[in-house]
Amino acid sequence: MLNRSILPGRRNGLLGAVATLAILLGGAAMPASAQIHIAVAGPMTGEYAAFGAQLKAGAEQAVADLNKAGGVLGQQLVLDTGDDACDPKQAVSVANQLASKGVKMVDGHFCSGSSIPASKVYSEEGILQISPGSTNPKYTDEGSWNTFRVCGRDDNQGKVAGDYLATHFKDEKIAILNDNSAYGRGLADETMKALHAKGGKEVLATAYTPGEKDYSSLVSRLKLAGVTVIYVGGYHTEAGLIIRQAKEQGMKATLVGGDALVTNEFWNIAGDAGTGTLMTFPPDPRLMKSAADVVKEFKAKNVDPEGYVLYSYAAVQVWADAAKKIKSINPRKVAAALKASGDWPSVLGPISFDKKGDTTGGGYVFFVWKNGTYAQM
Repeated sequence: MLNRSILPGRRNGLLGAVATLAILLGGAAMPASAQIHIAVAGPMTGEYAAFGAQLKAGAEQAVADLNKAGGVLGQQLVLDTGDDACDPKQAVSVANQLASKGVKMVDGHFCSGSSIPASKVYSEEGILQISPGSTNPKYTDEGSWNTFRVCGRDDNQGKVAGDYLATHFKDEKIAILNDNSAYGRGLADETMKALHAKGGKEVLATAYTPGEKDYSSLVSRLKLAGVTVIYVGGYHTEAGLIIRQAKEQGMKATLVGGDALVTNEFWNIAGDAGTGTLMTFPPDPRLMKSAADVVKEFKAKNVDPEGYVLYSYAAVQVWADAAKKIKSINPRKVAAALKASGDWPSVLGPISFDKKGDTTGGGYVFFVWKNGTYAQM
């Protein structure tokens, strides 16, 4: 059996040799312990890469700002990136890869179907996970000590959507669609539950296959049923195609969706057919005073911090503040601190967590798409 008691001495000797060599070569070596590895994980490639780009932009800016201010506990942060392509199996593989790199915290994942299985790996490996955009309740309901999110939950989002459908479209023929993903199906189910509770009823409820380019057969079913309101529990790619193809077939339906439509790519796909599309999302963080300075940083780079960019920034921000407060980057201790103390300052405003790791404040409102941009109603 390996005698682990000799490892510290050997490690220090190696570090000393590296430092000496660096000096001889004209530079100074920084001990590996002077860096803290954290990660951002999400769909960096694939159909939903727009959201991976949002998460990465937020995490990179947060790390840059923290490092500029001296890092965390005197150590610089190093950001690793994991690409899960919104695929559950790939997410587990990414989680294992990040664990092997010794990351202390993961800012991610985005898709609930990725966050849920990845969280099991992070729990076993002692890694804290703070998701900026996974809204399925199961992520924290069935989570462990390590599961947090700075966004809302679909049981809350679905209630807002269902109530709105029942109140504002009570005389319309509503279809409820979902993509069978953990996010899409969960959000559609919660929306339907709230719709029914308010006395509303859909004329059609069905699932569609994500990733297809032609939804004409689905649109034909909607048209035959006389649908005038299409609620989509799913992502912007398919939602954009469905409403575009519906309008091409002469339908005058209104599209309603969830937070996965908060990307400019939705308009790139839907075009003018997306005019009037409604979606649920928390109040626009870009307009918050707490985000003003960071928004200026992004704007100076010609980057629009849309969608979940600032949520990703906040995930890193609250982790760093908790680590600084307790003077430790131990993931379990940081997790305990996040739950024990309320009102962590962030670009999203004060954030506090309940015992599950969900935020205790916030809520959802409606936004509308028009002329290539979305604005709060």
